[in-house]
Amino acid sequence: MHLLDANKLGALGTVIRERTEAALAGLSPSAAAVLSMLHFKPDLTTSELADIAGVSQPTAVRLIDGLVARKLIERGKPEGRVTPLRLTDAGHAEVTALQAHRLAALDNLLGALRPDERSQFVSMLDRILAGATTSRAFARTTCRLCEHDLCGSDVCPIGCRASELEAEQNR
Repeated sequence: MHLLDANKLGALGTVIRERTEAALAGLSPSAAAVLSMLHFKPDLTTSELADIAGVSQPTAVRLIDGLVARKLIERGKPEGRVTPLRLTDAGHAEVTALQAHRLAALDNLLGALRPDERSQFVSMLDRILAGATTSRAFARTTCRLCEHDLCGSDVCPIGCRASELEAEQNR
């Protein structure tokens, strides 16, 4: 019956993806990831954002050009061959609204659980996420839509595991 469990997990992934995409208010997941990352980590470059969003460099350039045209992102002063990117005030407002809608949609999904069940589920979820974490790059990509102020480095199972892996590599 393990395959049935895996099948159900896949169905949950579909529900989560659909609720998340509906909360993005017309933005593509890649555009939302770019805005979200710049909200929490200003001055990232197009190359860095391409890696995090999981898109090619040319796709990232087109995506960023579109967000600049919508006045959600502005380019900073070029530093050599790279240009840091920042959100505008409108971009910050967009991310704040996006995060509120995304978190409300996902919290509503968890509403099917009683408080004790939710606590157990979250504990198991933390173990699954930590177990899936393979690197800091994995953490950045996986958490590209996360509300980083909620899940800081000391409580994020993905970030904590990425830090453990880095410490192991440095020994």
